[in-house]
Amino acid sequence: MKPFPVRSIFALVALVCGLGGAPFRAEAAMSRGFNRLLDAVVRIDVREVGFEGGTRRYTAGIGSGVILSADGLILTNAHVVSPRAVEVNVTLANLERVGAKLVGWDHWTDLAVLRLDLDEVKRRGWKIAHAEFGDSAKLFPGQEVYAVGTPHGLTRTVTRGIISNPNRYFEDSRGVNGYETGAFNTWLQTDAAINPGNSGGPLVTEDGKVVGISSRGYLGANNLGFAIPSATARSVMAGLVQQGTIVRSYVGIVPGALQDLENFYALQLSSGGVLVNSVDPGSPAAKAGLRAGDIVLAIDGAKVDGRFPEQLPPIQNLIASRPVGSTVKFTARRSGETREFAAVTERLESRVGEEWAFEKWGLSVRKVSRTYARENQLEDAGGVVVIGVQSGYPADVAGVTRGDIVIKINQQPIDSLAVMKAAHAAYEANPAPTLLETQRNRRVSLYILKP
Repeated sequence: MKPFPVRSIFALVALVCGLGGAPFRAEAAMSRGFNRLLDAVVRIDVREVGFEGGTRRYTAGIGSGVILSADGLILTNAHVVSPRAVEVNVTLANLERVGAKLVGWDHWTDLAVLRLDLDEVKRRGWKIAHAEFGDSAKLFPGQEVYAVGTPHGLTRTVTRGIISNPNRYFEDSRGVNGYETGAFNTWLQTDAAINPGNSGGPLVTEDGKVVGISSRGYLGANNLGFAIPSATARSVMAGLVQQGTIVRSYVGIVPGALQDLENFYALQLSSGGVLVNSVDPGSPAAKAGLRAGDIVLAIDGAKVDGRFPEQLPPIQNLIASRPVGSTVKFTARRSGETREFAAVTERLESRVGEEWAFEKWGLSVRKVSRTYARENQLEDAGGVVVIGVQSGYPADVAGVTRGDIVIKINQQPIDSLAVMKAAHAAYEANPAPTLLETQRNRRVSLYILKP
């Protein structure tokens, strides 16, 4: 058990002795702020649908969240509540449950926004409290913080720790249920215990101000937890409330830190720049002429410095914040020469496309996204990837396997899931042999799904 902080002992003595005074008033103010925060923290129970294994399956999960507005907006993690959610229930501070709906979702920062069913709240005569954001930019190593949430389903649990590092970098290509995260922000590292179920709960200062949203713990280690800074959370929340999504631009550059590489590129430590680690095939950057090994010195005339990994998210965010369809100018160094490149941005997409299950065929699929097509050097973004086949069903009997890319059905190109949904509906109404044309490693195969 951790000892009481000194200020708490002073306040207790002042209270017992009837002395009052500044220490007590400060502690009382802290308690009021923290109590408001506790009243705003909620448990989130989610039921969502998945499409692997050739059929749809329902799973249940528990997470945390914090109410951040008087009209019932809740901030949580994207890996707690996603567009796959079919039912969301929130447990309030009074231990009563109320329904909620997803407002918006952003896996790139692992954030999601819910809205409480206020009609039900008012009908039942409840009152809700809401917390306030603090300034994550002012945090420093060693500063005391508290993680509040529902670890392992234990509602309204508080753990105490410090800020271990206020500017931690890591990028996870499949960190949010298979989706990418961490490219556009750094993270708060804390030793306050963050366990399964804490996800989406607030990381707060002693006055109850939300400076982060707890996201994950480091498996296999003690006291390594990570939270999304409030500076990122506040901005993303506003965008999700306004638009339901965060629109970002993409050019196809995968940046790398220059640390320890300056000698190979004859760069001075003070010259700045960011390494182009790779360029996505067919991307705007590739079309503009940029290639791996180039050193980007400036973007739209503004110098960039990506010597350290922690400096990469702001650079990526600089590109992502440009309007989709706008021209971004890169000043880059190649073989000792400075060159200019111009790339027209596209809308950023995940490699993970929409998923569906065609249960009469025993087939689960995922739409091929533009990003997936480029990563796998496909000719275009048509078709669907097979992500599951149910044993004994027509797709399995025919020989379709996980990883096949279905490009045509009954000789009709698949440019959307709607094409396959229509074919499956026709099969349900009148079962008949269905022809699939698939591709794997550039080799085309034909399969017949028989009733």
